Amino acid sequence: MSSVRTVDAQRAAASIRDSLRRVVVLEDSVLEPLLVALFAQGHVLIEGIPGTGKTLLARTLARATGLEFKRIQFTNDLMPADILGTSMWRPSDGVFEFVPGPIFSQIVLADEINRTSPRTLSCLLEAMESGTVSAEGRSCPLPEPFFVMATRNPIEFHGTFPIPEAALDRFLVRVEVNYPTAEAELGLYLGRDPQTHFDEVTPALDQEALQFLMGQVDEVTVQAPVAKYAYQVVSATRDHENVVLGASPRAALAWLRAARARALIEGRTYVLPDDLKSLAVSVLAHRIFLAGGGDAANLIREIADETPVEL
Repeated sequence: MSSVRTVDAQRAAASIRDSLRRVVVLEDSVLEPLLVALFAQGHVLIEGIPGTGKTLLARTLARATGLEFKRIQFTNDLMPADILGTSMWRPSDGVFEFVPGPIFSQIVLADEINRTSPRTLSCLLEAMESGTVSAEGRSCPLPEPFFVMATRNPIEFHGTFPIPEAALDRFLVRVEVNYPTAEAELGLYLGRDPQTHFDEVTPALDQEALQFLMGQVDEVTVQAPVAKYAYQVVSATRDHENVVLGASPRAALAWLRAARARALIEGRTYVLPDDLKSLAVSVLAHRIFLAGGGDAANLIREIADETPVEL
């Protein structure tokens, strides 16, 4: 593996992408936002039906980046201590010792987050926002980097809870994992067991190199015309007649950070309007709400395409 001084964002991203594709059948519309969120130190909300490889995707990403992985299955009876950890009595030492829960990992798969109570979900949200958790009356820092991949099944409603708007805003990107194409699915049937491919995955870079690249995202510049384009798009969501809650300034900042990460992955030190357009749906659609409900993806796509870039 290369040193931090010579690590190349394009090469590292391509290597991680190749590892993921060898194991899980995914479209570019999922892979690109996933890698962008990783480099931008954001979090990912994955929506999709069971059986499409979401857990295997998270495990493979952890293997390809050399990061520690843990999975939390969210259920109706999950308690905060099941996520954060708890104190255990050690008779040999005569003291209570805090035993960290599964949230103390670098890549955390939060499976079916809409199946738990708001009280339990709040533990995850604090971790995502601040990189710390409150446990046993103290604030505990989480490992770095800390990356949450949460899943939500949009089909089933029995035994689920709505996710508050503020909670959705914690996710840098939202992606949808659908059924693979006929060609890809047939190839899956005729190929080797995905577990075999998973066992062959090796880290594409070390943790030091990954964190260096994460820091490089801040060095990517945004010129005034690009920033103005971002403002005009989010402003249009606030003024649209079908929107009851438009994109906030924080949503715009998240969008710009994601665009910086995409530019870095593409080998550039500056953001292009195409970076923003490519990520508009995955970053903004879950942050605005339409009158009568529904997915805002088409509206975001329409506004992003119709808004001119003033050079």
